[in-house]
Amino acid sequence: MKVITLGPAGTYSHRAARAVVDGGEDPDEAISFTESVTDIVARVADGTADRGVVPIENSIEGSVTESLDALTNTDVAVVLEIVTPIRHALLAQSESFSRVASHAQALAQCRGYLEANHPEATQEAVASTARGVEVAREDPTVAAIAHPDTADGTLRVLAEEIQDRTSNATRFLVVAPAEERQRGGGKTSLVVYPKTNHPGLLLELLEPFADRDINLSRIESRPSGERLGDYVFHVDVAAGLYEDRTAEAVAEVEAIVGEGWVRTLGSYDTRHVLY
Repeated sequence: MKVITLGPAGTYSHRAARAVVDGGEDPDEAISFTESVTDIVARVADGTADRGVVPIENSIEGSVTESLDALTNTDVAVVLEIVTPIRHALLAQSESFSRVASHAQALAQCRGYLEANHPEATQEAVASTARGVEVAREDPTVAAIAHPDTADGTLRVLAEEIQDRTSNATRFLVVAPAEERQRGGGKTSLVVYPKTNHPGLLLELLEPFADRDINLSRIESRPSGERLGDYVFHVDVAAGLYEDRTAEAVAEVEAIVGEGWVRTLGSYDTRHVLY
């Protein structure tokens, strides 16, 4: 199985992707990397990769908008959700650094620690936590925020558990080609584009689930890109498509949106992975 995720090696996405590789395969050979979520989803859609692992939501910083947009614009399936705790550490060649490089989400998740302990250090957002580690290895004036296991002979751990909340965790979605969409699982994800807007529209879209006692675990709006004030809705419900009530609710939403559309990403289960 070919799995693609955010790289380079050592990212939290890489750690989540290792849980997707078949037990008999060498993860180092099965997993490839890119620095774009959009590219991950596109490669799965065109058959270049069998699975893609993308971050979708963090418990501190919320949704990953690039992932939401990629799932809006490309027809793929979601076949698994991976939830993993995020353990951030400050790594550098020495305590004499003037810049901190990491992914924008990691910097934001450690904002309180950085402001309290290193207010003089400038912050630089890079493509991934692993890319920040690479920069810190090359430049002694740079510190990185990443998993403590990425420390080596060049970088040492200056502080651990520096995230602002100990409950910090990230949801990753495992995407597959659209034809592998599943009906079984405890959660279902949808992308809904009403292509219109009027008072009470959002209520109309949610009522089919409430009427059938289906819990919405997440709803997120993103600009459609068509015009200002026009939105696409990402909806997660705590029920599988194999259930009649879920299928009926989705059918009712499809009828409500009329000239718009509903993309059913599929039903899936959740796997908790500890690192």
